[in-house]
Amino acid sequence: MKQYEHPPADTFELTAVLHALADPYRLFVVRSLAQVQPQPCAPLQAGRPKSSTSHHFMVLRKAGIVRTEVVGTAHMNSLRDAELEARFPGLLASVLNAAENIPLEACAQPAS
Repeated sequence: MKQYEHPPADTFELTAVLHALADPYRLFVVRSLAQVQPQPCAPLQAGRPKSSTSHHFMVLRKAGIVRTEVVGTAHMNSLRDAELEARFPGLLASVLNAAENIPLEACAQPAS
């Protein structure tokens, strides 16, 4: 089974993190993981095709927001919240607080 590469925390770029968090579906994933982690990919798919979901998780991993570990046949995802907090203090908490008033289901919907 494939193991994923994750960037070291000292290489996280603010623009990459903000870009990753700017997409409604990726924000849905981050908000979901902030509530319960780790989680496998399936409950986070929200009806999207597997290829689309894989792309979004790749963006989140490359930005340093999510860590994906292969456990048997499952891909378990968790936030790299402590590393993000050390690199960009308060950023993730601020984004999550600002997104509280957006219904989680609205973020999960594919763009039309």
